[in-house]
Amino acid sequence: MNKVIEAEQLSKSYPGRGGWLRRSPPVEAVKAISLSLAPGETLAIVGESGSGKSTLARMLVGLETPTAGTLRIQGEDAARLARRGVQAFGKTIQYVFQDPVASLNPRRTIGQQLSVPLRRLCGYRASACPPRLRQLMAAVGMPADALHGYPHEFSGGQAQRLAIARALAAEAQILVLDEPVSALDVSVQAQVLLLLEDLKAEFNLSYLFISHDLAVVESIADRVAVMNSGTIVECATTDTLFSAPEHPYTRQLLASAPGRRVQV
Repeated sequence: MNKVIEAEQLSKSYPGRGGWLRRSPPVEAVKAISLSLAPGETLAIVGESGSGKSTLARMLVGLETPTAGTLRIQGEDAARLARRGVQAFGKTIQYVFQDPVASLNPRRTIGQQLSVPLRRLCGYRASACPPRLRQLMAAVGMPADALHGYPHEFSGGQAQRLAIARALAAEAQILVLDEPVSALDVSVQAQVLLLLEDLKAEFNLSYLFISHDLAVVESIADRVAVMNSGTIVECATTDTLFSAPEHPYTRQLLASAPGRRVQV
């Protein structure tokens, strides 16, 4: 089966701090990671804060350049996509941020913001945008009049629905979701997770789901990759990983999760 994401030995390091006489060693945020994402799959990346999850996500969508390794998105070399510009990445893969309100432009209406990917990435004429915008609002369970609102006028759950709609407007089939429900109340989390499942089926999407919340991951992921100190220490199907974790760090992570009892 073709993979929509293929990463091989992907690494990212940052220069050390200080002058040349007292410079600290480089910081290795991601170390030789290899992973793949199949069409229609939800792969969760879990780990504690600082494990490298978000750095990995940013590399996958072209916001960070790998220090080493290779990355292919829908079969195309990511470096080639980067040379074609941000728009090439945008038509292929989209990023949904943790803080939906902060990720939206406070000075522009939702309709104005969703029109940008429609016109720049998908080639819609201005006259063709309104019907498509209404379709996107319906897809994420928002009323059409939300298109006239500004980000601060919406709750966190509504804003995340609108951020997802913006990603859908690009017509990319891969979404990287970076802690997409961590800032939401539990009841709202469930609604957004159900929405993501429905959208995946409707639009033939593939998800890379970044999270530290194991209960959320267990409910939505097909496979889970566990990160620790910039590396993937274990990757397995969700059922296998939660019922029979192999790596000591995975067992420790599961044992520390609220409501879980895992032998360490």
